[in-house]
Amino acid sequence: MPVSGLGPYDDQNIFARILRGEIPCRRAYEDEHALAFHDIAPQAPAHVLVIPKGAYVSFADFSATASEAEIAGFFRAVGRVARELGLEQPGYRLLANTGVHGGQEVPHFHVHLFGGAGLGPMLDHRIAQPA
Repeated sequence: MPVSGLGPYDDQNIFARILRGEIPCRRAYEDEHALAFHDIAPQAPAHVLVIPKGAYVSFADFSATASEAEIAGFFRAVGRVARELGLEQPGYRLLANTGVHGGQEVPHFHVHLFGGAGLGPMLDHRIAQPA
């Protein structure tokens, strides 16, 4: 079971199928450690998903079990994509959702890279605060 406690990796999830070439994507970048592609329902002018090529369910799983080369390669890919998309200035946001409360929809670790416009507050202020 992955370190995250989210259950075993499902090799039929959409990102696993994209990595195997079963589902097409609009690639932004690819190397031996990561694949970056444009989101099919973008939430910002630039919205790219960056996924590691290994079978990792969550950030906890990835950070605990991926090799140092995979971790470094993945994060270098994220930085490269941001630079290549011209997002360094005026800025961008990285988001990694984990689990049900975090809003994770695909059980394959990934980050969303958002940019190209002002993104507003980080969290919706309507979310209930603990008493």
